[in-house]
Amino acid sequence: MNRPTPAQIPSIPVSDLAALPLAEMSVTQIAALPPSQLQEAHTNLLALQSMVKGVLDRVHAALDQRYAEQAHATRQANGRDFGVCHLTDGSLRITVDLPKKVTWDQVQLSVTAARIAAAGDKVEDYIDTEYSIPESRFNAWPPALKEQFAQARTVKPGKPSYRLAFIQENHE
Repeated sequence: MNRPTPAQIPSIPVSDLAALPLAEMSVTQIAALPPSQLQEAHTNLLALQSMVKGVLDRVHAALDQRYAEQAHATRQANGRDFGVCHLTDGSLRITVDLPKKVTWDQVQLSVTAARIAAAGDKVEDYIDTEYSIPESRFNAWPPALKEQFAQARTVKPGKPSYRLAFIQENHE
């Protein structure tokens, strides 16, 4: 079957639509699918995504089980606790990246920042500070307080998500 145009898709029999290569369809072609096909494709893709994620998680756990100890020893031999190392297993080259994830105790940082400021130094020279206000807290404020912060607030849309389900008709 040749690739159909968006205008042709609604007239294609459902049995033929199942054979369409969804991965090769454009956004416009997918958007033109009949609702039943769109819902079926979406449901199947979500199930496939879930299955692939589960399998991929197990494969990554297996890789960790098989190579973590060797990777740790390789990094230690190079005087490093984190970063990239390369292993060899027969003809397979394995690149293992163990990133460093740093977290900071916020209370301790604020105490240290106060000491820096008390000593006459500029806190900004040592610590990056980012202010944020939880939206639930902002929404609970009185209008006068909200107004003071309004110019510092920018609202941007997030990425939309979609769930598709057929509506059950009640025949009572």
